Amino acid sequence: MVESNYDILGIGENSSETEIRDGFRRLALQFHSDKGGDSEQFIKIKQAYEDLKIGKKYPDTDVERLRKSRVYSGDSEEDIRRKNKILGKELSKEMKLAQEWAGALNRANSTATRLFGSKTLGEIELERKANGALSIKGNFMAGELEYDGPIIMQGNITSPSWTKEFQTNIHVSKGDFKFVDPIENKYKIENGAILFVENGNAVIGNVFGRKYKVQDPSGKVGVYTTQEHRTQILAPRGKIIAENVVNTVSLDADSIIALNLEDDVKISGREILLYGSKVTYDVEINLKKDGLLRFFETFSVQGLSNDAKIKLENGKQIRLADLKTKKIKDLADEFVPDKTKYNKDDTMVGKGFTITYQMLENLDKKPTKSGWKFGFRK
Repeated sequence: MVESNYDILGIGENSSETEIRDGFRRLALQFHSDKGGDSEQFIKIKQAYEDLKIGKKYPDTDVERLRKSRVYSGDSEEDIRRKNKILGKELSKEMKLAQEWAGALNRANSTATRLFGSKTLGEIELERKANGALSIKGNFMAGELEYDGPIIMQGNITSPSWTKEFQTNIHVSKGDFKFVDPIENKYKIENGAILFVENGNAVIGNVFGRKYKVQDPSGKVGVYTTQEHRTQILAPRGKIIAENVVNTVSLDADSIIALNLEDDVKISGREILLYGSKVTYDVEINLKKDGLLRFFETFSVQGLSNDAKIKLENGKQIRLADLKTKKIKDLADEFVPDKTKYNKDDTMVGKGFTITYQMLENLDKKPTKSGWKFGFRK
């Protein structure tokens, strides 16, 4: 006879939610490792409890556990992709349940905590707090989640690299999204995940995309195509605060504060503040009309590539390398009324100098001779 989750908890099949919870707590106290119990039995009990909370009568069979395992191996890449697609589907189902659960609590203005996923899928804990915030603990690996309130997260966000069908997409329709101490905890968003903070700020850590070559779909020998999983962070009415932004990433916000930008990164904002020493390899900075841009570090030869560029809304493009050599004294006086604040060799890039949209539109405009010849510090 197949053992059910009710059997594992030692309760009847008609047990109420309270009786299920009490049965779990009784056995958890008995088998928890802190009490000297059997850790494997405790895991079995805990999984049975989580299954019953979502109405699942029987535990996974060995075949189901294999099907849901995080990493598959096989004789071919096609086999790996096929099996991992199943994983993405299962995770997406769990996140759909999570969204429905969190939404119901939000509408009722109630608090609760619940685990989603499993040991094999990967567990993620959601808690709806009294202030309306949703706490997420664990790694978000696939599927969609929309929440009408702030989200506080402890864990990484990734997306399936083998398919875009179950792409991770988190939508915060009201409030901020924040990682808890992202730099200290080294949290990251990666692999083509999308985070959309509709009316608030996104406080995140490192952001990575992914780009790789695959064999030509038609089977031509020696011919490859490039596939990319561009990670996107969007906060159109707020601010994005990030650390390193690397390899096929897009950021779009009213204000962006970041450290380094490397390898096919596109950012767009009205106010952009960059504190690192690297802007390299196909970086594109889109400055919105009437916006401003500030670099707080000067760049070494290795830290700035010639293809890094700034684009304005009117279509004008400026190489960042040209701004690095453009001296403040050579700017029109109307953009820098008091040039006595700067040394004569100071350039537009570095030391937090404010570069405005209008300044970039009129880079060729010359200063008046009397405005700079004797005004600069020596």
